[in-house]
Amino acid sequence: MSEVKLSAQLRTSFGKGSARQARRDALVPGVIYGHGNDPKHVNVEGHGLQLALRTPNVLISLDIEGAGTELVIPKAVQKHPLKRSISHVDYLIVKKGEKVTVDVAIVTEGDLAAGGNMLETLQNTISVEAEATHIPTEVTVSIAGLQAGDTIHAKDLVLPAGTTLAVDGDIAVLQVVAPQAEEPAAEAEGTEA
Repeated sequence: MSEVKLSAQLRTSFGKGSARQARRDALVPGVIYGHGNDPKHVNVEGHGLQLALRTPNVLISLDIEGAGTELVIPKAVQKHPLKRSISHVDYLIVKKGEKVTVDVAIVTEGDLAAGGNMLETLQNTISVEAEATHIPTEVTVSIAGLQAGDTIHAKDLVLPAGTTLAVDGDIAVLQVVAPQAEEPAAEAEGTEA
């Protein structure tokens, strides 16, 4: 995964008023933390950040005006409840070669065996540990030929090289269920006289 370069500024004022002003200036307030460093409060360019966050677990190189560059991943993204615009982001500092734990989307491919069976998704994402600069965007699972009663567990997932599970391998991820039989129409009660 390549890194996205964004510009940022250190924040010197705090509170709702300064955060609102930053958003009016097309900036998104955030906090950078990790590796025992003191937290850095920053404002990041909003449009570039919004585009970058379309990629799950994106690796961001923040060029902080007057304070150097930090390699980070977004850890928590807060959005406005109605507008759905980004209102604040917490960033975690990462180093090249360092392992991080992230949630990765599970994507299915193929078709189930004939018979009207249905696929039940029990987990949409799976927690994995991967090198910060090689975080997979998704884990693909083949469901070709699965039949009713078949279950795919976390340990059955084929993970990219260098990636390991960060959860119990016995967690069920997907299962195939048989179609529900329709209940017979209720018999009419009472008799005609």
